[in-house]
Amino acid sequence: MRSTFLFLCALQALSLRAAEKIPVVLSTDVGNEVDDQWAIVYLLTQPRFEVKGLLSAHAPTLSPPAGRTAYRILRSVVEDHLNMTEHPPLVEGASVPLEDTRTPVASSAADFLLRISKDYSSERRLNVLAIGAITDVASAILRDPSITNRIRVLNMGSQAWPDGGAEFNVANDVHALQVVLASGVPLTVGSGDVCKKDLSLSLDQARGMVAGRGPIGDWLWTEFEAWYYRHVKPMRKNDFSKPWVIWDTIVLAHLLDMTTSEEYARPVMRDDMKFEHPATREKITWITSVDSKKMWADFLARLDEYQSTHTVPPYLR
Repeated sequence: MRSTFLFLCALQALSLRAAEKIPVVLSTDVGNEVDDQWAIVYLLTQPRFEVKGLLSAHAPTLSPPAGRTAYRILRSVVEDHLNMTEHPPLVEGASVPLEDTRTPVASSAADFLLRISKDYSSERRLNVLAIGAITDVASAILRDPSITNRIRVLNMGSQAWPDGGAEFNVANDVHALQVVLASGVPLTVGSGDVCKKDLSLSLDQARGMVAGRGPIGDWLWTEFEAWYYRHVKPMRKNDFSKPWVIWDTIVLAHLLDMTTSEEYARPVMRDDMKFEHPATREKITWITSVDSKKMWADFLARLDEYQSTHTVPPYLR
């Protein structure tokens, strides 16, 4: 009898957890590549996420001012391709990285993070997903270190544990990640090597998943195909063997309990993006795998559900 009671209590706790909304802010360098678009679609169609805002982030591949360029693309993704007339706040982020580890960069995104975080606490943290340069998160921490008691940061960045190493998002603001690591804020990392292992899609896989799957699917496929031909397929060779990676969905998968992870002693990052490991009791969470089969099934189910319940105009290439 007692074991049955405990089982029912555990089952009820799991059900409540599944029903609980996950408060999220996303910082994205959308327009730099193709993976951000997939992550934004997943974020805004997955009903478990309580999206409090979407922030633009800079990247050297975006025309200056990069934060504003990403903001304009972000608005187009949300309002044109998802056809959302009502949506969470869209906020322009910084266009340049930190000059050092002491001086914040002024931005509307950092202002927004400081303001919205006031609604949260160490008992119920706001999840801040950084899938581009982490400048605005670091600037908010530098301006008000107490924000580390109200947020949790999930970052797509870095390379394999325990060494770390050069990676695009980190390289776009090395000082910013150094600030975040030093701040003690709860931090989860989805590294590039894990993304390559679990989130790579071949051209045929991407086509089979989203091409012809409504206007949003057609748009995602067109973006993927164009990127693939420009940056992945060898020029003048019909070689389609190399996949591309939908990197940024790793942090969403983690929040949806579709990953495995390990806790490690919190490292210090050098300017060359390599890790050092001084003695410390502070921890970092490191994603070690993604259940991509489960994640993609959920992604497609949410995409289908959204398009069946919302009016989305046909996508014209």
